[in-house]
Amino acid sequence: MTDAPRRRRQSPAVYRRRRLAAGLLALIVIGLVVWLVAAPPWRTAPTADAPPTPAASTPAVAPSSAAPAVADSPSPTPAAPSGPVECTPSDITVEALSDKAEYAQGENPQLSIRLTNTSANPCIMNVGTSAQSFTVTSGSDVWWRSTDCQSEPSDMEVTLSAGQTVTSSAPLTWDRTRSSVGTCESERPYAPGAGATYHLSVSIGGIPSTGTASFVLR
Repeated sequence: MTDAPRRRRQSPAVYRRRRLAAGLLALIVIGLVVWLVAAPPWRTAPTADAPPTPAASTPAVAPSSAAPAVADSPSPTPAAPSGPVECTPSDITVEALSDKAEYAQGENPQLSIRLTNTSANPCIMNVGTSAQSFTVTSGSDVWWRSTDCQSEPSDMEVTLSAGQTVTSSAPLTWDRTRSSVGTCESERPYAPGAGATYHLSVSIGGIPSTGTASFVLR
C-alpha cells in the first residue's frame, strides 16, 4: 500500500497575494454599492416634454415715487404762422381826427379814424363801419354817438402791413345835434356854438383811440 501524495504547502508569498486580491475585490464591491446608491442607473433623464426648470426670477421692483429721469432735449420751436394773424390791441394805435380845428356857424365837422400797425408783422383787421365807433362830448356831457342811429353797418377786413397807417376813406359827418336811439327819426336839439369846445374819441375793433381830437363850434 502506497502513501497518498502529500499536498504541497503554499509559500507565504502566495498567501499574501491572495489576501491582497481579496481585499481589492472587497473594496471594488463596496465602491460599486456606494455608486449605485448615489447615482442609480435607473433614474431617467428629463425628456423634451418635461417642463423646464424655472429660472430664478428677478424680484419685482416697487414703483418709485420719484419722477423718472428724462434726458434734456431742446424745446420744440413753435411753427411760424402761415399768414397774417388777427390784429391785437398791442399791434394797433388808433387816433381820432377832425378835418378842422374850428367850424363856422352852420358848418358840420367831418370826423375820421386813423390807425397804424405798430408791430413788426402784418395783421388782419375789420375796418368796416360795424367795427367803428365815434363819440362827441363836451366836458362830461355826451352829445353824439355814431352807433345810436347807425344804419346798414358793414364789415371790411384788410391786411395791415407792418408800420402801415390807414385813414377812413370817407369821413363821418356830425350834424351838430344831440343823438339818442329814440330820436333817430325826429328833430333833435343842436349843440351850442359861440366858441364851445368839443372832443371826439373813436374806437375800432374795440381798440380805443389814444386821445381825443378837439375842435370849436362857432
